[in-house]
Amino acid sequence: MRILIVEDEVNLAEALSQILKKHNYSVDVVHDGQAGLDNALAGIYDLLLLDIMLPKMDGITVLKELRNEGVATPVILLTAKGEEHDKITGLDYGADDYVAKPFSTGELLARIRAALRRRGEVVPDDSLKFGDLELNTANLKLTCSGKEMKLILKECELMELLIMRKTAITSKELIIEKLWGFDSDVEHNNVEVYISFLRKKLTFLQSSVRISTIRGVGYVLEETS
Repeated sequence: MRILIVEDEVNLAEALSQILKKHNYSVDVVHDGQAGLDNALAGIYDLLLLDIMLPKMDGITVLKELRNEGVATPVILLTAKGEEHDKITGLDYGADDYVAKPFSTGELLARIRAALRRRGEVVPDDSLKFGDLELNTANLKLTCSGKEMKLILKECELMELLIMRKTAITSKELIIEKLWGFDSDVEHNNVEVYISFLRKKLTFLQSSVRISTIRGVGYVLEETS
């Protein structure tokens, strides 16, 4: 799951980033509304944490522009106490929730999970299943018929993406955007390396699931008979 934080308080943004990364979210951070809008329009994020008071473009305007462009990414507004009018306006323009500063880590994480569930997303602390595989994104473990493998974070994020897309083909470009960000200089061979790692682990687990290459298109999960 990739989250975009749009927050001009640098220390708060960094603290939020570290908290979310600790809970296995991928995180990008920008510090003004225009950058937030430009990043969010890329469509690679699963959720936005959006401050209301921002330089260059305020959070309400960012939200309005996103919804006008048809971007349905869940948005949680970060508000200061007493900004009730802004909260109401934000909700009217399509915000999914708001959190008033200061807030606890537990409350923020719970609201993120709730916003993702309302949009039909699978939150990272849920177990994902495909065929005889079960992926636990909270502890980075992949299991099959009693056998268990520990994954590194990028392996887990890649397997999560493939499972969530089920039998849809996933391109290398989409993998790079989701795992590293749309402005990353990561190349296709980086994706190939992680696909190779996962294939070896599936072989070790003796899983009936395989990662098939659709030449020139991407990858897809398949069950062997």
